[in-house]
Amino acid sequence: MKTTMTNHKSLLALLLILAFWISFTVFHNSSEIWAALKWTDPLPHCNFIGKPLCTKAPQCPVLSAAETDLEIRKVLEKLDQLIPPRPFTHKIATTSATQSKATILNPRDKYCQGDQLDILLEVKDHLGHRKEYGGDFLRARMYSTDLKAGASGKVTDFNNGTYLVSFTLFWEGQVSLSVLLVHPSEGASALWRARNQGYDRVIFTGQFVNGNSQVNTDCALVLNSSAELCRYLDAEDQEAFYCVRPPHVSCAALTHMRSMNKNISYLSQQEWTLFERSNVGVEIMENSSVIHVTKCNKTVPVKEKCKPGMLPTIPSGHAWKYTWYPVSCSLTPVSMKDCLRGKLIYLMGDSTIRQWMEYFKASLNTLKSVDLHGSGKLKHQLAVDLDRNINIQWQKHSYPLVGSMEYSVKGIEYIARIIDRIGGDKNTIVVISLGQHFRPFPLDVFIRRVLNVHRAVQRLLLRSPDTMVIIKTENTREMHSDVERLSDFHGHIQNLVIKDIFQDLNVGIIDAWDITIAYGSNEVHPPQYIIRNQINIFLNYIC
Repeated sequence: MKTTMTNHKSLLALLLILAFWISFTVFHNSSEIWAALKWTDPLPHCNFIGKPLCTKAPQCPVLSAAETDLEIRKVLEKLDQLIPPRPFTHKIATTSATQSKATILNPRDKYCQGDQLDILLEVKDHLGHRKEYGGDFLRARMYSTDLKAGASGKVTDFNNGTYLVSFTLFWEGQVSLSVLLVHPSEGASALWRARNQGYDRVIFTGQFVNGNSQVNTDCALVLNSSAELCRYLDAEDQEAFYCVRPPHVSCAALTHMRSMNKNISYLSQQEWTLFERSNVGVEIMENSSVIHVTKCNKTVPVKEKCKPGMLPTIPSGHAWKYTWYPVSCSLTPVSMKDCLRGKLIYLMGDSTIRQWMEYFKASLNTLKSVDLHGSGKLKHQLAVDLDRNINIQWQKHSYPLVGSMEYSVKGIEYIARIIDRIGGDKNTIVVISLGQHFRPFPLDVFIRRVLNVHRAVQRLLLRSPDTMVIIKTENTREMHSDVERLSDFHGHIQNLVIKDIFQDLNVGIIDAWDITIAYGSNEVHPPQYIIRNQINIFLNYIC
């Protein structure tokens, strides 16, 4: 009898271990299982957009595909009004930086730190005629090279050929002023029209495994082909990517992807003259004098510590001696090791947020990389500090991912699906950065992605309000490289969209766009001192 009872107990223990092992396996491989199930073979609430995205119920239910399409159309219609067509017959009728006139209003011999300096800008065409409409893509910046100081200026467009450029004089010393004509209004209008005309500026090549060999086929967000297609569909949010199906090969055998630019343009030959190197980023204030700023013993107001959800300002801050100082709040010194103790950090998006991952690993010698058996720069990265219970991971966003280097797509996921799997708590932080890889494609692709991520964040905050979510905006990049696909004008529009869509949620915003303008950085991957300042804002948000 005793032996029988012992056997029963042993059997029960074995069954419990087996059940636990099955549960763990299913949970551990849930993403792969879910991905397999999805594979199939053969500025709605923006200030300039309108009402908030979620108006039906506090729970904000998932919208249907038709409702999402309607929201996207509303955003595009508002942007069409913001960027109206500006046809021109010749380059001489477009805005000229050299002919335009900048006048400092109420000039003084001496300015005090904290004063506002205003400039009236009157733009003219190449014949010296005053323009009667606005829409020029301008970039205003003040800087002191010796002090390693800089800040952006606020540009107000009166839509009649005049602009008000306002600078806050943040520091004392000699200050230089700059207003660049990045693109004339006619060029901005041409870029907007051309961008939304086609999905084929980039060619994707997918690699499929076929036994011991590989087969390459064409892939795209939209494929106009009579061949049988593989559709990789996110069923919940109706986002899809397509590949031509190789003969006798399963669609599930797709393993890698790469891309290259296609020799196609939606700009006319006349429009292209506006984007010649000499016509991009031309200085309007070429002969402006240096401004002298003194301290004047003004009282500096005490600012509260920076935290998520604070109202945005233009500019958002200034750089001084390689350090960033926000306008509306203060940053305090934070020990990275102490701040990150016990934190679970998800970094999601493109390579500009992967720079954060690289910075964390370089700055914390106790942070050890975990080999997840990937390859290349776009592989999923995980780093941990077991003693301090720090867990940081970076994961790329899903299609489109533009790059000539081959990358694995075996575990590729949409950010919204990753967020939906996060339980969340007060020690969980999610950082999202989207933008650079979307610039070559019609804006509806970006709007749809941002709306879907917004809803996933909304669901996360409903089930776990203590979770911290931070949006890092995209930064400026090389001004003269591949303008039709990659111009900062596209990034500027995307920044308007993402800030507006997320304005109804209690998320932190790190304005990488404004920071890189202030520093005068025109690199898609900004230097380390800019990354350090972005992460300092992040640490102040979470600790």
